[in-house]
Amino acid sequence: MDDRPGVQKARQSPSSGADGDAPGQAGVIGIALAAVLTAALAQGSWQWFSTYIGVTLLAVIFSFYRLPTWSPGLGSTYMRNLAAYSLVVGLCVAIALAPVLQRWAWLFPMPGTRDGCPELGAYEAIRVEAALADLAGRDSAALAHAQAAQSHEAVADCLSATTTRWLPVYGAGVTVLVGLGAWSLDRARVRKEVAAAGRKAPRQD
Repeated sequence: MDDRPGVQKARQSPSSGADGDAPGQAGVIGIALAAVLTAALAQGSWQWFSTYIGVTLLAVIFSFYRLPTWSPGLGSTYMRNLAAYSLVVGLCVAIALAPVLQRWAWLFPMPGTRDGCPELGAYEAIRVEAALADLAGRDSAALAHAQAAQSHEAVADCLSATTTRWLPVYGAGVTVLVGLGAWSLDRARVRKEVAAAGRKAPRQD
């Protein structure tokens, strides 16, 4: 076993000091930018690839980022890191949930938010029929396919727009839960370590 100070310092957790927190902070910032870029590039319907990206970013956060040691005070380094950490996790979860919310109504129960989308799809089918009226007499199957495709795209875009408006609510909810959970666990861990150290300290007569 190598007892050199340099080796021991290298083996310490990245969260043990302010200098060690810098790579973790940069990583969280990079993940946040990647998540924002994913949302910006999403056009039309939310696709399942955004779920894959969101889950991958969450795996990276949970595997490589560690919050610094808990310390009291709203302006502490811990609280700033916790706020950034919770917000990024909430953003990634929102991106991962977007396709699910778009397709499964039981996860997106807001009344009245989806009602107009099927009607918009029906309207687009009528509009395609009017635009391709000459095709009806020559190839009715092609006309029906064009109507179905345009109707499906219109409904998907409508659901995507509706889902996007509500995604911040889900992201904010996850942010609060993650922040409270991490804060409670870290505070309890530090207090437990302090209590254990106090019991092990030798008494002075």
